[in-house]
This record gives sequence, structure tokens and C-alpha cells, in this order.
Amino acid sequence: MAKQDYIVGEYHPKTLLVGVYTPNNQIGNQDYYNEEFLSLVHTLGLPYDETYFMKLRAPDNNMFLTKGKLEELTKYCSEHKIEVAYFSEILHPLQERNLEAALGCHVADRARIILEIFKKAAHSSEGRIQVEMAEINYYKTRIIGRGVEMSQQAGILGAKGPGETAKEELRRHIEEKIRQAKKRLETLERSRIIQRQRRLESKIPLICIVGYTNAGKSSLLNRIAKGEVLAEDKLFATLDTTTRELFIDNKKKALISDTVGFISQLPHNLIAAFKSTLDELRYATLLLQVIDLSNPAWKSQIGVVKATLDELGINQPMVYVFNKIDKLTAEHLENLQPELEQYQPHVLINTTSKQGVEALINYLHSYKL
Repeated sequence: MAKQDYIVGEYHPKTLLVGVYTPNNQIGNQDYYNEEFLSLVHTLGLPYDETYFMKLRAPDNNMFLTKGKLEELTKYCSEHKIEVAYFSEILHPLQERNLEAALGCHVADRARIILEIFKKAAHSSEGRIQVEMAEINYYKTRIIGRGVEMSQQAGILGAKGPGETAKEELRRHIEEKIRQAKKRLETLERSRIIQRQRRLESKIPLICIVGYTNAGKSSLLNRIAKGEVLAEDKLFATLDTTTRELFIDNKKKALISDTVGFISQLPHNLIAAFKSTLDELRYATLLLQVIDLSNPAWKSQIGVVKATLDELGINQPMVYVFNKIDKLTAEHLENLQPELEQYQPHVLINTTSKQGVEALINYLHSYKL
């Protein structure tokens, strides 16, 4: 069975989830990071049999795990007859191959899980192509690094020339797939550029909603702009960009767009693939960063969003929209006030009712777009 079939096929091998917390982790809360990893797995609908959580002093360049941790995990995999291990961290192709050899089972990383979730969540033509490009580039680095099994001669004895290796043939096939995907994406991007130019010429302000995944971005869009975007309590419930007209006091104030949610260790292939979509943020008049204030790691999540926006070179005016305050007690909310003052400007909301978003509506009403 092909390796990728383990994650999407009907066969379910003995599966282990390996949660690894390292000092480099952007989420400062280890328990929450492990919960987020489990949420990713549940969002994908991936069945598993065992979990194994550990804290790592520093990742090893070749094996990812230190010698002692690797010995512990190897013993665990052997005793529990593990066939597939999914890691909570992003692994380099070399680390993945070395772990497979040491553990005696197939290994997949965080990037693989997120890619599969994005494949399920993308519905627009542009979204599907962007995910396809990210997936191709992901597998390209792994297939090209494979050993003897990918280097057998495709030619036959007596034929002209030595024949080409299977790896070389596959490399050409991958490059052709990338070329075709880029061509299709360029066509869609041209349409996006034309739409953007028309909007800029019309001088209609654009508000973009950004934030960590599952912070309530789609719920906010649905509440203030009468959208019909899927809003579920799971990671990456929506992926495709949705734009609506925003009316305040029965007057058209702006266009408002929801964007893909960010997450710690978002694979670079996905950031690169969605760069054209995320570039729309550069033309936003205002960014609304939605934060789930009920999440214990909310400050770390703000840091993840900032790092991603910095990587994209986006530095638009922003208001911090602290959401889900209905899940906090009045005492808890009061105790948070000194910390919230660090984030200016900000508003406190919940999207469960129209009254819950009044603070944001009032802010947008007075904001000079």
C-alpha cells in the first residue's frame, strides 16, 4: 500500500500519535499544544490507537529525537506493534526517513496532516489548486530524497542507452504537474487582479478578518455581514476566502473578507501556495484580528499571527477583536484587563448575538475608512 493511503484510505493500521513539545514551539502552553495536535487529528477524522507525549530539550538535526527519547519511542512502537506514527512537529525529509528506519514503521508529520485537512476544506478552484501545489512540493522533497527503491533503471538490457532512473522520470512528472498548476493559478490570479483594480478604482474600503484558526472569524463575518459561511467548532472549518458587503446604519460602509486561519507551524509550502490569496491583505484598509480570549494560549496565538503576517510583509492598520468573552466569568475578564491594555486598539465581543458585537460595530462606525 502506498504511504499516502494510510491517511486517506480505508485501511487503518495500528496508529500512534506522537506529541513532541520543543523549546522552539510558538505555543507556550504544552498542554494546549498537545490538545491542538489532537484537534488537528480529529478534524481530519484520522483514527488512532495510541498516544505518546514527550518534551524535547532540542531537536536533533538527523533524527529529530534525542538518543534517549528515540530509544524510548522505539521500544514503545515495538511493544505496541505500531505501523504508522504521526508527529505533532514538522519533520525534515531526512528526519522522517531516519525515524522510519529506527522505529520500524511509517512516519508522517504535522505538515502532512494540515495538508490533508486543507484538501478537505478547499472548495473553490483557486483553493484546490493552491493546496495541490503545496502537496506536490511537499511530496517532491520526500520522493527525491528516497533511496535505492526510487533509483532502479527504467530501461531494459539491449535497449539504446542505459535508460533513466525512476526517480528522474518521477521528477519530470512532478515538475510538469507544478507547471500545469501554476498556469491554472495564474489565470485565476489575473481575474483576482482585475477585481482588485475595480475595487480600488471604486474606492470602496476593504476590511479583512484574520486570526488563529477556530478563533471565530467566520462566525463574526456571519454576524455582522449576514454571511453564510460554515462556522464549526473545529480547526480550519473554512478555507476559501469569502467577501461580503458591510452595512452600518443602513449605509454601505465597506467590503469585509474572511481569510484562512493561521496556526503554529503552518507549513511553508502552504504559506507559499496561498501567498496570492493572502496578498489581498496588503490592500486592506483595516485588519480585524479575531482572538479567542477563552483560550489559555491566546497571547501565543497573537504571536503566531504576527509572525505569519510579518513573513508575508503585511503591516496594515489593525484592531484586536477579543472574542468569546461570554465563556469567561466577570472576575476573570476584569483580571485580564491590564494584559488587554497592551493591545491597542481593541474591542471585546462575542458572536452569539447581535448585541455581542455592538462594540465592534460602534468602532467601525467611528473609524475613518
